[in-house]
Amino acid sequence: MSTTTHRPSTSAEPAALRAGSALMALAALAFIGYAVIFFVRNFTGAFLELGIGPEQVDVRRDEIRAFSNDLYHYVSHLHIAVAGFIAATGLATAALAWFGVRRGLLWAYVTAVAAPVLGLAVALPAHYPWGLDTIGHLGLIYLATAIFVIGAAVALKPLLAAHRGQGGEGT
Repeated sequence: MSTTTHRPSTSAEPAALRAGSALMALAALAFIGYAVIFFVRNFTGAFLELGIGPEQVDVRRDEIRAFSNDLYHYVSHLHIAVAGFIAATGLATAALAWFGVRRGLLWAYVTAVAAPVLGLAVALPAHYPWGLDTIGHLGLIYLATAIFVIGAAVALKPLLAAHRGQGGEGT
């Protein structure tokens, strides 16, 4: 059984830690917003993802359905699944940032950074070989990621200082 103590949030938290964790949480909530857009587009006439048009995919929803209704449903289920995983990662990351990083918990910081990094490291490379890397498609994710990285950088110094000050205990 773990005897790890958790430092409660106090007004004595460094402002940089509060600001950094808030930016991380805000960016993670933006991931959820992107997932909602992704999800909604699946059920509208747009069908394809945000920023993907005839330059990237030369058929539309109805043409995919006419070619193969099974393929249409398969693509649709992938849209729904990806939206769910993006939203779940955003929720977990926001909670880790807001309730863990803000309190100076190093494990929460590492996990909050690792989760979206893993998702992006797997998902982003597949966009480039086929020209699916349009700013309309990835721009919102790039923006949210930039905000997240800024927040993580701002929070890191006071987080490490607090971690060193406690001798590594409880974080």
